[in-house]
Amino acid sequence: MGRSGELPRQPDRGGARPDDTGCGVLHVDMDAFYALVEVRERPELAGLPVVVAGGSTRGVVLSASYEARTYGVRSAMPAARARRLCPQAVFVPPHFPHYTEVSTGVMRLFRSITPLVEPLSLDEAFLDVSGSLRRLGMSPAMVGEWIRGQVFDAHWVTCSVGVAPSKFAAKLASGMAKPDGLLVVPADGVLEFLRPLPVSALWGVGARTAAALHRLGCRTVAEVAATPLPALRRSLGVAAAEHLQALAQGHDERRVVPDSPEKSVGAEETFDVDVADRAALRRELLRLVERTAATLRRRGLRGLTVALKLRYPDFTTITRCRTLAEPTDGGRAILAVAGELLDVHLPVATSIRLLGVRIEQLVAGEGGEQRTLDEMGPGWSEAERAADAARSRFGAAAVRPATLLDAGPRPAVAPRPE
Repeated sequence: MGRSGELPRQPDRGGARPDDTGCGVLHVDMDAFYALVEVRERPELAGLPVVVAGGSTRGVVLSASYEARTYGVRSAMPAARARRLCPQAVFVPPHFPHYTEVSTGVMRLFRSITPLVEPLSLDEAFLDVSGSLRRLGMSPAMVGEWIRGQVFDAHWVTCSVGVAPSKFAAKLASGMAKPDGLLVVPADGVLEFLRPLPVSALWGVGARTAAALHRLGCRTVAEVAATPLPALRRSLGVAAAEHLQALAQGHDERRVVPDSPEKSVGAEETFDVDVADRAALRRELLRLVERTAATLRRRGLRGLTVALKLRYPDFTTITRCRTLAEPTDGGRAILAVAGELLDVHLPVATSIRLLGVRIEQLVAGEGGEQRTLDEMGPGWSEAERAADAARSRFGAAAVRPATLLDAGPRPAVAPRPE
């Protein structure tokens, strides 16, 4: 929702701001985050069109500087298309440790202001500052301006801030303030703010829902708000219709929830060339499972459901799941199920372009391992945790399954765009 590229801009020109009384929700969104971190690391790139993209021939744009965006380059766009749109762009590979370092510092700053911080990703978060204003001696907009200055002074990257009475309005406002701006949506001006926006600004409206709304004659938020609810229900379904009309009428009762529990943990890979070889796919599946299980153990989580994701050459994507008898964080147990799902749902000699595995229905805490009657001494759980400790101390290649010791070049991983 509120995809910033589709929103009208209201650049920050300073001067008097609207009354921010009752606008305790802030949405802070870093500007072209990965790209600006790369420029910070390489100052000679300042002012140039910079594109952060994976090295795969099927890679996607993870981030683009605003200079590159003037040529139509956008996040999630195929890198090959970005090169055609902007041949003079400087393409750089992602450096995730740098992004994580900056993100950690920014989130720490947020939590020094209020404990009510809800991160959405590395580069954006909601803050509820209502209970901190008296202590800080600031208004919500003043807090937003202070955050912008602190982020730039400490990390040499910019951010945009939306200030509003609700999460929905604050997120839209930060997108409209980009880049490097701040926009206040007054408590008594939410409807005026929302009315002229396109229906794509509504939370949950993608291409299909937008098309359905257009068929009803709804192209703006105001038209959705004015459409009889029964008509929306017939076109969108009951839940979606009621949700979208509530937002269109300015109703959003969601609170800022700090540290929302994770719903799943996983990993996926997009191959440079479609892969049909079952042995190669098994090796990649093992690699993905090892990475996923190690993440579970590092975060103190276990999962009950194993999900396998396959994408075929025509971009058809399927996900198949199986629920275990008890939660696990063990790679051996996950691989057994994921391997069976692969055998059942991928016909022999059929090629795929993407393979992924996820663990869902997560629970916190380390669990015991069910051993077989003939198993003596330490179990697989202890062995995997010992391997985790060795990798943490000596690097990722210190301990790995023998199957992966001579597995040839790895397919390119497709990271998520910012």
